[in-house]
Amino acid sequence: MFKSFFPHPKWFFFSLLIFSGCASGLWYSFNQQIAELVGLNIADEQPVIGLGHFVTDSFLLFYAYYALCTAIFALFWFSVAKHRWQYWSILGSSAIIFSTYFSVQVSVAINHWRRPFFDLIQSLLKSTDKEAVEKLVSDEKVASATSELLDLMLIFAEIAFLAIFIFVATRFLVSHYIFRWRNAMSDYYTVEWAQLRKIEGASQRVQEDTMVFARIMEGLGVALIDSVMTLFAFLPVLWSLSEYVSELPVVGAIAHPLFYAALFWSIFGTGLLALVGIKLPGLEFKNQKVEAAFRKELVYGEDDELRADPVSLVELFSQVRRNYFRLYFHYMYFNVARMLYLQADNMFVLILLIPTIAVGAITFGVLQQILSAFNQVSNSFQYLVNSWTTIVELLSVYKRLSSFEAQIEDKAGSSSDITAIIK
Repeated sequence: MFKSFFPHPKWFFFSLLIFSGCASGLWYSFNQQIAELVGLNIADEQPVIGLGHFVTDSFLLFYAYYALCTAIFALFWFSVAKHRWQYWSILGSSAIIFSTYFSVQVSVAINHWRRPFFDLIQSLLKSTDKEAVEKLVSDEKVASATSELLDLMLIFAEIAFLAIFIFVATRFLVSHYIFRWRNAMSDYYTVEWAQLRKIEGASQRVQEDTMVFARIMEGLGVALIDSVMTLFAFLPVLWSLSEYVSELPVVGAIAHPLFYAALFWSIFGTGLLALVGIKLPGLEFKNQKVEAAFRKELVYGEDDELRADPVSLVELFSQVRRNYFRLYFHYMYFNVARMLYLQADNMFVLILLIPTIAVGAITFGVLQQILSAFNQVSNSFQYLVNSWTTIVELLSVYKRLSSFEAQIEDKAGSSSDITAIIK
């Protein structure tokens, strides 16, 4: 699954983890010093409303820094371990990570836009009596307010069109990237087909499982990268917005309460759902086995009239039914826990903000920013919660392909041993 597409997967991903950690540490520790070296000023930058958010000095510096880090890492692996798919597996992965990060920054730009827009809405709606309306008209403020609203809506439209472009481009790139990965797996298994054809279910592993693996990774992999990038982008936003909230219900006054509340709530939900759904991967794996046994008997019955007799088929299908019923039962209580948590999540942040809203400590615009940022962080941590059923399916495919590849390696090892004995 991985060696077909990535050069020396274990060392590749280990080096990627180390290199990414060092590059991130260098960036967050010395980005201001790096900016000064190239003549940029990123100290105390204020949020920019609109497309200007993406061309500030800090963003321009990050673009250059990311490109440099990608070039260094890619050139190292290009020289150490050349691989047929290296441009897609290394440069393609970097491009997907960057485009996902950029799409997350679009959400940050919209979050910055929320404050002035909803603060303006609040200021226009707070006076509703007839005298105030007449005064507003007489002072000719209607035209000014209308113009300001339209300007902010135009800014939102610009950001939205950019978001559409980035989304479409990212999905197009990911689709091609994942198909290349499937192509690499198919080529890898095809080379070994003389041995693989003797393994039960080999055709299904090579065609169907590689297809399912690619399909799941296309959605699940991007969702994982998006969740990680959202955390990097919105945790600082939530940290700064916490200054507007002085205390939480029950807990009382703590520093940066929204930041810590989001972490606690999201980790709690992830742990809860992982515990509740712990039996599902094994049942999905077994489900594939009983389905394969039933299908295999039917296939044999097409050519051999002694196979696929009613008694055998009834027995095999009873195993399919038994496993499905167990699966339905475990998914039932898993879905109960999942939906209870997600419904509670809709009200959690509002409950946290009750003391702050009650004393009128924040404006409507700040409230919208807090709700948006909190939900972004919370949803990122809830990646496992929202994707659990898909993850279960992926784990099942991974188990099947791993056992399949283990048989390849066993046969290769056996051949090597025989060759050594002969010599």
